[in-house]
Amino acid sequence: MGDIMIIFYLLISYLFGSIPWALIVGKVFYHTDIRQHGSGNLGGTNAGRVLGKKAGIAVMALDVLKALIVVIALSFIDKNTAILSGLACTFGHCFPIFAGFRGGKGVATTTAYLLGVSIFCTHNVLLQFCLPLAVFIIILYLTKMVSLASISAATLAALVSYFQPNVLFSVCITILALFIIFQHRANIQRIISGTERKITWM
Repeated sequence: MGDIMIIFYLLISYLFGSIPWALIVGKVFYHTDIRQHGSGNLGGTNAGRVLGKKAGIAVMALDVLKALIVVIALSFIDKNTAILSGLACTFGHCFPIFAGFRGGKGVATTTAYLLGVSIFCTHNVLLQFCLPLAVFIIILYLTKMVSLASISAATLAALVSYFQPNVLFSVCITILALFIIFQHRANIQRIISGTERKITWM
């Protein structure tokens, strides 16, 4: 595949990832700009906190579909392009051109990215998706902190990626894990100080 086509797919994936579903759902169905409420984050967690559980689930599902669609569609063209484009889609979600480059923290789209790549590109669902997901659920159950569970799962996903042969994927998921940690820097400070918000539904 030529460099021009790869750049084209990356650009389209970034733009697709830039669709701010939390903003759209909030404004269209609730007449609320969630950037002005809660954490101000355009992600499913803040949407659920500000708009309610149904809105949160809807936003999270739509954000997951963004990365999943990109990876699945492009995996039939070129697997490495799919891996790179999934990364571009995730950064589009975090820095959406359609919402002033102020988006989500990338957890939902990274989860979808892991699922899509593990099924359609590297073919190692158990190690690369199920294990980090299990860690996320266990830590969330024990601590009730989405941030800590997300950071732990992303870190584990990056570490176990080096037990499979696709170096490009290992680099991409490591970048995403480091980015998720960076995006949660305020949460990390609250975790250390004991003031981090906890979920009440688990």
